[in-house]
Amino acid sequence: MDDIRVLIVDDQDIVRRGLEIILNSQPGIRVVGQAADGQEAIEQAQALRPDVVLMDLKMPRLSGVQATRRISDSLPDTQVVILTTYDTDNLVFEGIKAGAKGYLLKDAPEETIVEAVRGVMRGESQLDPGVARKVLQAFHRLAQERGEIARAQKPPVANELPPLEKLTRREEEVLNLLAGGLSNREIAERLSLSEGTVKNHVSNIIGKLQANDRTHAVIIAIKQGLVSLDD
Repeated sequence: MDDIRVLIVDDQDIVRRGLEIILNSQPGIRVVGQAADGQEAIEQAQALRPDVVLMDLKMPRLSGVQATRRISDSLPDTQVVILTTYDTDNLVFEGIKAGAKGYLLKDAPEETIVEAVRGVMRGESQLDPGVARKVLQAFHRLAQERGEIARAQKPPVANELPPLEKLTRREEEVLNLLAGGLSNREIAERLSLSEGTVKNHVSNIIGKLQANDRTHAVIIAIKQGLVSLDD
């Protein structure tokens, strides 16, 4: 299997160098380039066609959100993971709407950043737990608002949502941890399971909830009241 090729984008040289050392020390990952601002990130991405871009948000010339949007639009096979110090709501949502497949904070452990790079290549959405909570709460509010509007506009229709297959107790545990933004590896550690077993549970959850992917499964679970976002 070919190495995962990574482009690092950050306006601080020391951050870029540190990330390069961390990632190049991992088997199967290779840093192929660096960029110091959003405009350079777009140019480097077009030239290098990396598998993953680690993207800072606040940079000169062009912001990380703008760069993420352009890279996601022009290079659909390149996965962007935002790595920043900011977790304010507007930046979180703008970054995700721009096409980012992950959103991590710079104080994340090294292994979390490495797992995010590997995870997005497996099709997993990698979100910092605090960021994941913001996103899921926003979906929850949106679902409630849409439900209230729908109820005000028309009488309730019986069996409007397709029936879903019941989850097992273990699948419910995995689903709640998914909603907390944990990766398969982190869930495996939390539940004392193998990563392969967790992956099987996640696949079963996606199938039973008739979802497209793990993030969609969590959104459906929120709408169905299967996941609690209470602290």
